[in-house]
Amino acid sequence: MEIGNKYLYLEHDGKILLVDNYGRGPMIPKMGRIEYENSNGMLRLPTVEEVQDMNIDWKYVRTNNLTFGDKKYNVTMGEPNISWPENWAWKDGVISDNNVEPLVRECVYRTIHRIVSKVIIINEKKEILMAKVSRGFFKGFWTLPGGFVNYGEHPRKGAEREVLEELGINIKIADNNGESGNIIQGDDGLFIQHEIFNEEGISWVSFTYRCEVDIDIDFKLKEDEIEEVMWFEVSTAMQNAVSAFDINAIKYLINKN
Repeated sequence: MEIGNKYLYLEHDGKILLVDNYGRGPMIPKMGRIEYENSNGMLRLPTVEEVQDMNIDWKYVRTNNLTFGDKKYNVTMGEPNISWPENWAWKDGVISDNNVEPLVRECVYRTIHRIVSKVIIINEKKEILMAKVSRGFFKGFWTLPGGFVNYGEHPRKGAEREVLEELGINIKIADNNGESGNIIQGDDGLFIQHEIFNEEGISWVSFTYRCEVDIDIDFKLKEDEIEEVMWFEVSTAMQNAVSAFDINAIKYLINKN
């Protein structure tokens, strides 16, 4: 059954609506299924019309455009107006089922937050430390130190680890509540942001902290990642920043002070 390249992704409480090739649903995946079962086709996302036939009301969230090779897909993301989707599929359950269409798994992948953790390091002159990166999204530009948070890692610890890996210095970010271990008194300057930057719909969450250090620091830069570091006045740091997360975090620091 050929239905085109437009689908509807409905998610509620960690569950999503799947149908078979004939639009019948809800369908449940089988975690760990290796063999492809083609009696009713692969489990897939429904179309808007198929959801209407199920009498399910929903609210529009956004539209994601995905490309696999020479095929382009238009996926509307929505929130269903239901109390509890008891018979829907757990989104975690689609990953390991070979009888689920790759588009479904890709859409689930798009909904998982990418967590990054940064830190505004301030010296005694109230200058901000920035690093010029030599690879990644912002190659050749100035950014705040930081990067991806590892699995099982608190964002605060992730920021400290990234600074040690990138710049070769140990910092301690204030932790008044002991969220990531021992209580460390002070102002962590926490600023949390969320953004989806492009039509593919990848979701980013950024934690930005602050800490103060002595001006005399012996840096040991990660050679394949950091080209150089430099202290900037706050206004200059704002001008040099290219990441929207960095810019907003510095603005927050300025407004707070």
